[in-house]
Amino acid sequence: MTPAQIKIKRTESILKELIPEAISQLSDARVREVDVIDVHCSRGRSDAKVYLDPHDYTPQEQAVFLKLLEKARPIIEEHCMKDQGWFRSPRMTFVFDDTLKRSQNIEALFAKIAKEKKDES
Repeated sequence: MTPAQIKIKRTESILKELIPEAISQLSDARVREVDVIDVHCSRGRSDAKVYLDPHDYTPQEQAVFLKLLEKARPIIEEHCMKDQGWFRSPRMTFVFDDTLKRSQNIEALFAKIAKEKKDES
């Protein structure tokens, strides 16, 4: 792993701790219930994609959460910047992570295929 990759991983790790802390201090109670799953920074650490847990939120609720988080983004970035003493914070983009749901769908498809093959034999 190169020194640049190590810095990116370190920044991601720090942001993974600081973002939930910043969200928990926001005044809107609806936003405080969102959980951060992961953070991925760009190569130059100028942008960060923040993956959120979708729980069982409807697409409409997810849109509301994303809108609220986008409004609170400057506050969250400022919190991270001040806590770490950074000159600037990565610009954050919030996204609901649907990887778990997709993997469950794939597993269900594999199970269905296995069942169909078993029934054919």
